[in-house]
Amino acid sequence: CPPEWLVLQVPMRKLLVGDSVTLRCRVWQNGSVTELRFYHGDKDLGESLHGTELSLSPLQLNHSGHYHCRGWVGVGLSQWAQSAKVTVRVHGEHPTGST
Repeated sequence: CPPEWLVLQVPMRKLLVGDSVTLRCRVWQNGSVTELRFYHGDKDLGESLHGTELSLSPLQLNHSGHYHCRGWVGVGLSQWAQSAKVTVRVHGEHPTGST
């Protein structure tokens, strides 16, 4: 069984409306990847302009959902690969400084 060629990493902290977050698509054994694209559900978010990162800023409630990345991976044999889906949950309103 081949390894997961691509892994989408999401910060483990609680994500709040208004935060900035970066999703990273990592290639197994530091292989190369080209034509890397990010997806939110079935929606193609387009080719990554920042290498292997997708920045969501500022976070909105509608950023919640499943994300994955897909790209042309060159590790030994070049092939299309897709990461497992990860869930992003954006919580409520960002706390304000007022008491």
